[in-house]
Amino acid sequence: MSQNAAIRMAPLSSRPLASRAMGEDANHALFMPRNADAYRQGMQRCIELVQRKLTETGQPFSGILPSEMQRRFEGLDLNRRLDDLDAVLAEVERLYLDDAVYFHHPRYVAHLNCPITLASILAEAIATPINTAVETWDQSAGGTFIEQALIDWTVRRIGLGDDADGVFTSGGTQSNLMALLIARDHRCAALDGHQGNREHGLPADAARLRIFASEASHVSLQKAAALLGLGHRAVVPIPCDDRYRMVTGALARALAESRQAGTIPMAVVATAGTTDFGSIDPLADIATLCHQHGVWLHVDAAYGGGLLTSPRHRHWLAGIEQADSVSVDYHKSFFQPVSCSAFMVAERQRLGYVTHHADYLNPAGRHDDAPPDLVDKSLQTTRRLDALKLWMTLRLLGPDALGELFDRVIALTREAYHLLRTAPDIEVVTAPQLTTLVFRYRPRGHDLDDASLDALNTHIRQALSRHGEAVVAATRVRGRRYLKFTLLNPETGIDDLATVVERLQAHGADFLTRDDAAPPRRHDLAAAFS
Repeated sequence: MSQNAAIRMAPLSSRPLASRAMGEDANHALFMPRNADAYRQGMQRCIELVQRKLTETGQPFSGILPSEMQRRFEGLDLNRRLDDLDAVLAEVERLYLDDAVYFHHPRYVAHLNCPITLASILAEAIATPINTAVETWDQSAGGTFIEQALIDWTVRRIGLGDDADGVFTSGGTQSNLMALLIARDHRCAALDGHQGNREHGLPADAARLRIFASEASHVSLQKAAALLGLGHRAVVPIPCDDRYRMVTGALARALAESRQAGTIPMAVVATAGTTDFGSIDPLADIATLCHQHGVWLHVDAAYGGGLLTSPRHRHWLAGIEQADSVSVDYHKSFFQPVSCSAFMVAERQRLGYVTHHADYLNPAGRHDDAPPDLVDKSLQTTRRLDALKLWMTLRLLGPDALGELFDRVIALTREAYHLLRTAPDIEVVTAPQLTTLVFRYRPRGHDLDDASLDALNTHIRQALSRHGEAVVAATRVRGRRYLKFTLLNPETGIDDLATVVERLQAHGADFLTRDDAAPPRRHDLAAAFS
């Protein structure tokens, strides 16, 4: 009998100690030395469950509808505990694992989700039970220096200089918020008569502040502008070329026109890896413009930051070293679990714009030789040791191996581009740079208007998901519906993608043979996957 078969056949009640220790009473519920055996056995049970689901799962998604899932939760009473760990794990399997979206599957090609390194999983198994909070030295100790060492490593990879610093964040949205907050306060501090946003709030001239970013930039910029009291209209969209990269000539004109109109350029955000097209803006040229105009340059490298370890494509980030701040998501192209991200600035004193003191946490007036408190440079207070995941990955694999994984996916994307370009009835928007491809099914011999093409491609995505065959993303280009491959799995092969293309063509052809090939009604599947 194989090991996997033995795991599948093992009854959930075969190890009762963990269930008893965790479920008898509150005294046995906590992670304590006296419960070491229950901890070990409980962890083993969870490992076996995940391993079984991993080996049994033959497709990336079950196809369940939101309404079907909702019915499973009806009648659940969270005020009543279950009998034991066996019952809890069975419920977790039924409510979560049976219908989870499995990012490791080679036909999951939807969003910027990656399979994760084994080293990072082991790090989670260490960090979670110890439960370190890294905001202050007296809660973190070695964890503080692990995070700082990784920030210093990333800063060196970027080339920001010896005065650079940073902090781990929850993701690119928080990192971009920090960048624009610091850029805002830095710019406001230079306004005549203004004594600081922290004490006095925004000056009247804040209504004139402007942020410049490509029309393909991330939505978190608009969100940040709203949160910072500037509003969506403060974000000025700059046109892109046919590869969806910011046009520097258009940026130069926009900066000049801003000053002529009496508005104040606050920041330029260049993107190193747009969400839809993986495009990298011309960073060096943009940096030159920002220097000429005295404008803060933030590089959103949440997606493309993996190129920092790439043996083949690191040069695509040329110019990033001239940025005032940079965002990197390790939980994208560094193959780390969510969440694992960082924000860096070229001049460490700029992080002082987010520093707030509390006598019970990080009192003001500490001596220079006081232990470092990471809360001084973070928007968050309580934070877990997410840095340990990347630390153990680098120590076990090394950065070159991570870069090779990303390079492998970049190479696959070029193969996939050729596959789509030569496939019948597929229209590709543009050639890839990183690992995304935007396309749609457009059958020859059918005179379909834009609305019908939108309905057709919406149906294809829904059908793939409902059958569980593949998970693909959707987006809009010039207002029309398109499909998208986002490739971040080095284990995905061109044959896997060929299968997805064949299935989406089949679903498209099936839709066209229906008597009522009108746009489908918007049921709950459409709401979930539109």
